Amino acid sequence: MYSSKENVNILTSLLLKGGITKAVVCPGSRNSPIVHNLCACPGIACYPVTDERSAAFVALGMTLAENEPVAVCVTSGSALLNTAPAVAEACYQNRPLIILSADRPAQWIDQQDGQTIHQQGALAPHVRKSVTLPEPHDDEERWYCNRLVNEALDACMLEGGGPVHINVPVSEPLSGYGTLQLPDERRILLHRSVADAARVSDMAADFFCGEKPMIVLGQMIPEVVGESLEDIEALRRVAVVLQEKLADDDLRPAQPIDEVLESIGDDTSYRPDHLIYIGGTVVSKRLRHFLRKCACRMSVTVNERGDCCDTFMHATDILQGAPEEVLALLAREAKGVERKAFTDRWERAFDRAAAVRRNFRPDYSQLAAVKAFHEKMQAEDIDGELFYANSSAVRLGNIFSNQYLYVNRGVNGIEGTLSTAVGYALARQDEEDVYCVIGDLSFFYDQNALWNEQLPPNLSILLLNNGGGGIFRQLPGLERSPYRDSAIAAGHTASAEGICQAYGLVYLSARNGQELSRALDSFFHAEEGPVLLEVFTRPEADARVLKDYYQSF
Repeated sequence: MYSSKENVNILTSLLLKGGITKAVVCPGSRNSPIVHNLCACPGIACYPVTDERSAAFVALGMTLAENEPVAVCVTSGSALLNTAPAVAEACYQNRPLIILSADRPAQWIDQQDGQTIHQQGALAPHVRKSVTLPEPHDDEERWYCNRLVNEALDACMLEGGGPVHINVPVSEPLSGYGTLQLPDERRILLHRSVADAARVSDMAADFFCGEKPMIVLGQMIPEVVGESLEDIEALRRVAVVLQEKLADDDLRPAQPIDEVLESIGDDTSYRPDHLIYIGGTVVSKRLRHFLRKCACRMSVTVNERGDCCDTFMHATDILQGAPEEVLALLAREAKGVERKAFTDRWERAFDRAAAVRRNFRPDYSQLAAVKAFHEKMQAEDIDGELFYANSSAVRLGNIFSNQYLYVNRGVNGIEGTLSTAVGYALARQDEEDVYCVIGDLSFFYDQNALWNEQLPPNLSILLLNNGGGGIFRQLPGLERSPYRDSAIAAGHTASAEGICQAYGLVYLSARNGQELSRALDSFFHAEEGPVLLEVFTRPEADARVLKDYYQSF
């Protein structure tokens, strides 16, 4: 029988799957559920040691003897601090030591409750990873608990090995032991280097054996994408490859990913059974939600640091490697692979959605403005790099752009887009034009980017001003708040005209379709720069037109 504490059972199950066969256990009441489970596991040998300082060094000695990770379990409070000398030694010897500490619930920290200190991060900087497990109440928190333990176990074995800290809050009562068996937890396997070509080859073979293989490409720098264009094209012939314009440097229309997902609804025939996710973030919330519903038999995440990034919540493997190297290896293994009906099904869906997109004629709105901006660039073959702000702007760019989009998607904040574009334009002012498409809140928040004596003339700014955070009108439920427009969406009546006068930018504006058409012509053919075109729209119209667009699929 095992503990009734769910986070303790998840931890125990993953320790077993992680190959932990030895644990040094110390006395205490708060850690008693963990000690009980470790002792109850037939696959783990437990060694009781009363003094925590000594116990941690005992565990260290075991790692030296067996060259395998060893756990040491302590109770809450100063017991954890007593492991610090051994942890520091393990750090500099690169030994795989796993510190398991029981903790009091967070609400009792600093409340003069017994054996209660700040335990998260208490062993920094000498541990490779420090995690605090939740006490799960739903499936998402169970997934989070699983992921954190996987992250810690993988970090323990990276680059020769090192100590990690897993902190486990346990609420009273502590002594329930009514669980018959441990949960069958998902172990996310880390493959530490793509240089192991044989392992990647085996993984690729498994992937291409799937009936419904899919590759998702997240944000990557254009140089990486450019280097991988031929490999991506080779993979597209045998698998579904999804890529937004943050990961596509080929001059072709953006994939209508959101449009297809809107049209297929809950049709499970479009769900992959084998998935590989390469690169950084994806913008599409629809895509993330769609893939979280897909319990793939194989779900591999590829990143250069080997981070346990489980965006779609079903990862089976983490592959440490550079995106371009992995894409090249996959493309090599794809030779001779037979094309699946799944790939054809998605291709037909893309063709249908692309036709609807081409024929959609939006009313005057931000969507219409971005559409007109890109259509003019493409019709007149205008060259230039594109910088997009977050929130609504980049989502519109992902609909209409036919070229790569720069966007600060690492954190997805509204700050810094204009400054980033200015910096790029400064560095390339003798080589290429830079176009920044930005919403009003992002622009006014970052307007000091224009307070620059060397403001580059090759910078052009398309400012989408609808008097506030327009995306908040698209989020269901917020309409019930009387404070949505004034406080949540930061409604305003500001214009950029005065800012342009102050900093010497050419100022253009548009308030309807006819003015937009004329202003875009001046915008792209201004004899001097920098230049800013402010497009004024109404948030109600922006929300309605975007809704109409997706309802047309």
